[in-house]
Amino acid sequence: MNKPYPPVDYAAYLRLDLVLASQSPKSVEYGRPAHDEMLFIVVHQVYELWFKQVLHELDSVLMLFRQDSVDERNIGVAISRLDRITEIQKLLIEQLRVLQTMTPLDFLDFRDMLIPASGFQSVQFRLIETKLGLQADRRVPFERSPAEGTPLRTLQEAQRRAAEEPSLFTLVEQWLERTPFLEARGFRFWSSYREAVDAMLKGDRLTIESTPTLSDSERQSQLLELAATEASFSALLDEATHDRLVREGQRRLSHRATLAALLIHLYRDQPILHLPFRFLTLLVDVDELLATWRYRHALMVHRMIGTKIGTGGSSGHQYLRQTVERNRIFSDFFNLSTFLIPRATLPPLGEDLERRLGFYYPRE
Repeated sequence: MNKPYPPVDYAAYLRLDLVLASQSPKSVEYGRPAHDEMLFIVVHQVYELWFKQVLHELDSVLMLFRQDSVDERNIGVAISRLDRITEIQKLLIEQLRVLQTMTPLDFLDFRDMLIPASGFQSVQFRLIETKLGLQADRRVPFERSPAEGTPLRTLQEAQRRAAEEPSLFTLVEQWLERTPFLEARGFRFWSSYREAVDAMLKGDRLTIESTPTLSDSERQSQLLELAATEASFSALLDEATHDRLVREGQRRLSHRATLAALLIHLYRDQPILHLPFRFLTLLVDVDELLATWRYRHALMVHRMIGTKIGTGGSSGHQYLRQTVERNRIFSDFFNLSTFLIPRATLPPLGEDLERRLGFYYPRE
């Protein structure tokens, strides 16, 4: 039986003639060949290829969540694609180990030939951050005021276009706000939850106050931490306080979306909530792996150039270390663990809601 498509050559399909000819070491061009420059180029080209794949996966997830109603089956698709992104991120972190086989002195053989080129100019990486939901005002000042140059003008234009569209953070927030189970007949979740939280915090206070092995200073320190936890719960359960924290930049997720995300985490064993729970968990994984990559990158840069400025004009590893915390995107989902209570103290769902969450069907 004849196949409907003509035969394909491996090298031609992968355009290996272009790929393998796209490494042009500056050290060779200047007549001072540096052996490790080839490694430096290949590693960064591979990074950009993986960034392209991440954007491919991320754009497909964004498309699924742009709908007014997200089909339950699409949550499974989004999970599989976010899972692929996290596996790529793990590779990106491990890839630093290959780059670190180059010593600082080896890097100095060609570093000055690269100025002002910098990883900061990676259009694709900045697009990943923007599409995920990194806010422009959260960026370190150097990121917000890039130097002039054609690559950076291209970056600014691409960033502008991406910023005009809703990010994954925004789309997920809207999706959570549409959660239908926050109000249901016979379901007094939030009043019951408050009672459970009050009992838990009262028990914690009693434990701190009655533990004989604590010194006065240790007891005072733990009581202060408990007071901060109590304030966090109060903000969670009071919409006006939560909205004030959002305005002050201490929270980002809306009050309704926060409650929906917490409900999903607390009742994740319910069949209809299990996929949403996995999806929210993967968002945390993506953010955590981004932070891990930034931190490992900062350590590597410190090891390679010490306290010198970066080739792109930044403060080198100091600038990179600042981005580890400032460029976090899904911190609100990390913070949900603060509000979890033991399964044994969870308020009952009620028969009607239990059936809706459990895919219950009556017998014929």
